[in-house]
Amino acid sequence: AVLGFLFTPYVTVRPINAIRKALSAMPLERLMALMIGVFLGLIAGSAQAAQGIGFSVFPLIFVSSAYVPVESMPGWLQPFAENQPVTAMVGSVRALVLGGDTEALLGHTTSWFVVRSLAWSALILVLFATLSTRKFTKL
Repeated sequence: AVLGFLFTPYVTVRPINAIRKALSAMPLERLMALMIGVFLGLIAGSAQAAQGIGFSVFPLIFVSSAYVPVESMPGWLQPFAENQPVTAMVGSVRALVLGGDTEALLGHTTSWFVVRSLAWSALILVLFATLSTRKFTKL
């Protein structure tokens, strides 16, 4: 993070606006991550098991647009990679940081990426809050 701020003057984006926009969505995404952690902690038998279960979502990063464009993936993998939460969140961060004409650069408008990201976050939050509540009441 420190290096990012040091090299910001040399990049052609407006970091302050991008940071403000990105921070506005952080509470929802933090709450989503918290609810996933609560659920994994409730279903795990121990702290070590909970930590191991947490790594089960790690492969989703590699099957997203975080490292390579979805178009460069095999045809059978593209529909899954295009329609998963990590791709939506990575796309929204890219759109907010790039600013300007993201439709020409990324293929969609900034609002399209942000709305998809927030929709995935809300869906996952509701799902894991419900599952956590049900699991907790059965304890």
